[in-house]
Amino acid sequence: MTLFWLVTVALVVLAILIFVAPVFFGKPQDDTASRDELNKAFFKDRVGELESEADEGLVSNREELVTELQQSLLDDVPVQSEQRKAKSSPAILIPGILILIGVSYGLYLTVGSLNKVDTWQQTVQKLPELSKRLMQGDNAAPLTDQEMDDLTLGLRTRLHETPDDATGWLLLGRIGMANRDADTAQGAMKRAYTLDPNNPEVQLSYAQTLMMIGDPAQSEQARRLLKAVVKQDHANLRALSLLAFDAYERSDYEQAVSYWTMMKTLIGDSDPRAQMLDRSIERAQAQLQAVNNAANGNASVAVKIELDPTVTLPAQGVVIVSVHSADGAPMPVAARRIPLSEFPMTLTLTDGDSMIPERLMSSLPNLIVKARIDTDGNVTTKQGDWYGQSEVIPLGGSTNVLINKQY
Repeated sequence: MTLFWLVTVALVVLAILIFVAPVFFGKPQDDTASRDELNKAFFKDRVGELESEADEGLVSNREELVTELQQSLLDDVPVQSEQRKAKSSPAILIPGILILIGVSYGLYLTVGSLNKVDTWQQTVQKLPELSKRLMQGDNAAPLTDQEMDDLTLGLRTRLHETPDDATGWLLLGRIGMANRDADTAQGAMKRAYTLDPNNPEVQLSYAQTLMMIGDPAQSEQARRLLKAVVKQDHANLRALSLLAFDAYERSDYEQAVSYWTMMKTLIGDSDPRAQMLDRSIERAQAQLQAVNNAANGNASVAVKIELDPTVTLPAQGVVIVSVHSADGAPMPVAARRIPLSEFPMTLTLTDGDSMIPERLMSSLPNLIVKARIDTDGNVTTKQGDWYGQSEVIPLGGSTNVLINKQY
């Protein structure tokens, strides 16, 4: 800020010089020169007239008249000097200078957003501290939304001054990713990669940004960047994780399992992250099994539903047949409603009966089938309903379900 105020002083001094210069060097000098030229011209004209009059005999004392004319011109010189001195007096300029200074700073303080400029400068000074906290991640207190905005402003200011700072562009890209600002993240990461294309950290962050955008062509570039990182550092868990996620999203479950297995080998079974990797591997293997079952025509289960003689059928209702995972989870993977009619009933459940597309019935290598007689049409109400369930059976098999229990 000190430099800023020095610059304003310099500008005001320049304005004062522009204001003062014409008073000393402009119009007074011009007036004097013009007056001298006018006097000379008048003198020559008058001398010419006197000569003409003398030739005609109208004037007998020509020399005396010329002398008087010269004397009158000399008498005009002191008057000019005094006028110039009076007009050049500094006392006349002081009020104008004071008004110029007052108007200049008054206008700036009124419309110059001095408070915002001061806040901006303070934000720039906090940049090192905020950058350090962002880089520390979970080891430091999380940044608030205001601090993230301050960090972004400070970074943009520094990058305007040092546009070739790859680390600064990398940091700005990470902020864009944290704010889900794809345009800022991609632009900043691309700039960082252009400045430092062989930096593994830049390659990783740029690849993650491209994956976040989701464009197929950019995703392919992201895979190339990640594979280049793994080629340099076979134990880079972040690159392997991104590659595994990308493979799973592309339904390349076998490749995803390979990457996650490699990660588990690197961190060991004692690492807390191993359990998460196990779940990811199981999920990918289940999806792979579902794909294989569908290809082999095994993505179905045949069910025969029988009614125990002790069960009295209600006057109205439906039979809900549901497929559950082998661990007996209450949330069904697939289900079908059947109008209440004579028993036994037979049906075949397929992926078309799955509850959500993201988890097909064919993703279960083993399963349990349940059947329930629903009397009120509300699937959440079970009190008094009759039901039965099968043993654990493999996908593609068949089973009998006997309804003989009551909630």
